[in-house]
Amino acid sequence: MDELALLADADRRAHAYLAATNARRAYPDAAALAGLAAFDEPLPDTGRPADDVLCLLDERGTPATVASNGPNYYGFVIGATLPAAAAAERLMLAWDQCASSFANSPVAATIERQAARWVVDVLGLPEGSAVGFGTSATACTLVALVAARRALLARKGWDVDEDGLIGAPEVKVVISELAHITVKKALRVLGFGMKRLVVAPVDAHGRIDPAQLPPLDDMTILCVQAGEVNTGEFDPFAALIPPAKAAGAWVHVDGAFGLWARASSKRALTDGIDGADSWTTDGHKWLNTPYDGAMVICRDAAALATAMNSDAVYLSGAQDAQKNLNLEFSRRARGIPVWAALRSLGRAGVATMVERHCVQAARVADGLRAAGYDVLNRVVLNQVLVRAGTDDETAAIREAAQASGEVWFGATVWQGRPAFRISVSSWRTEDTHIDRLVALLTELRGVHVR
Repeated sequence: MDELALLADADRRAHAYLAATNARRAYPDAAALAGLAAFDEPLPDTGRPADDVLCLLDERGTPATVASNGPNYYGFVIGATLPAAAAAERLMLAWDQCASSFANSPVAATIERQAARWVVDVLGLPEGSAVGFGTSATACTLVALVAARRALLARKGWDVDEDGLIGAPEVKVVISELAHITVKKALRVLGFGMKRLVVAPVDAHGRIDPAQLPPLDDMTILCVQAGEVNTGEFDPFAALIPPAKAAGAWVHVDGAFGLWARASSKRALTDGIDGADSWTTDGHKWLNTPYDGAMVICRDAAALATAMNSDAVYLSGAQDAQKNLNLEFSRRARGIPVWAALRSLGRAGVATMVERHCVQAARVADGLRAAGYDVLNRVVLNQVLVRAGTDDETAAIREAAQASGEVWFGATVWQGRPAFRISVSSWRTEDTHIDRLVALLTELRGVHVR
C-alpha cells in the first residue's frame, strides 16, 4: 500500500470512529480490554506491511479507547476536540514541522506568535506577556517556577545559571492547602522539598483564607489557583495578590481549567488575577484542543525567555521563539490547534462554550439535589461534587455508573470522605446528555441507597 492510500485508509477509519462518537461506550468493556492482548507480541524480525499495522491498531485499539472525545465523558475536566482544532492537527501531521524557531518553521512561528497574542487578549492578561505552548499544565507550571526562582535570586544578585543553587539564598514557596498535585510535582522536581513548603489554610469552599495567609517577602513564590479541582472555586485574588506584590513576592496562578472563566460572564470570579506574575492553563481542557497542549504565560517576557533560553551556535532565535519559552527544543507546534480553536470560536464563541458548560453543571446539580443527592459545592463553575448517603453507597453508585458504559466520571475525596466529581467540559455535550446523566444517577440511587 502506498503512503497516500494508507493515509486515506487511516482517515476513513478516523471518520468511522467520529461518526460513532455519540453511541460509543464512555469506557471500554471487558472484552475490549481483553483485546489489547493482541499488542503483546515479540518485536518482529522483519517488518509487517503498513496496512497490517494500521488494521491491528484500529481493530484492537479502537474498542479500548476511552470516549473522552464524546459527549458523555465527565472525568478529569477533559474536553473533546473542536472540529477546527482537529482538522488543524491533521494538516500539521502532514507538515511534520520542528517548531522551535522561525528558522525551523516560519509558518509555525508565525501562527504560534498570533495564537499567543490571542490567548493573552481573550484571557484579559497583561499585554506583552510571553506565552509558551507546552505539553501540560504540569510542564508549564515547572517552566513558570523556574522563571520565578531565577528572577527572585537575580534580585539578590545571585546568578543561578552560572552559580547553581548550592549556597544560594533560600526561596520560600507558599501553596494552598488544596494545591493541585501537578503543582506539587513541579515543585518537587525543582528541589523544593515537600516538608519545606509553607501551606496556606483554606476556607470551607477550598479557597485560601486571606486572614491566614502566611508571611510573604521578596524571596517568596506564592502559588494560587483558579478552579480548585473538586469545587471549581477560585482563590480570592484581589485580597491575596496586592499584599504579595507589595512584599515583593512572585505570584503564580494554576489556572489549568479555571482561567478560561476569565473569557466569559464568569470573569468576576477571577478579579485581581491579572496582577499575578505568571499563569498556566490547558488548551486540552476547556478550550477543547487536542491532547496534549497547555500554556505558560509570563508577565515579564524576558524573565521567561532568559530562564528557558536554548540558543545554540547553530540555531539562535528571537526572544519569543518557542524553544526559548519551553522545556523542549524539538517540539510540535501545539499553538496551532489553539489558534484554530480561537479563530473558529472567536471571543463570543469561547464565552458561549464556557457559559454553557457552567449552566449545564448547575443543571446537573439541581437534578441530583432533587433526586436526594448531596451536592457538596456551590457549583460556581463547571464542577459538581457529589455524595450519596454513606461512603459505600457513594462508591457503589459511581461504580455502577461507570460499568453502565453510558457515562464516566471519577472518584475523589472531599474533607476526608469519598465523593465523586462531575466535570462538564466537552463541546459535544448537549442538554439531552445532561438530562440522561441525571436520569441514570436518579435510577442508580434508587437501587443502591436504602
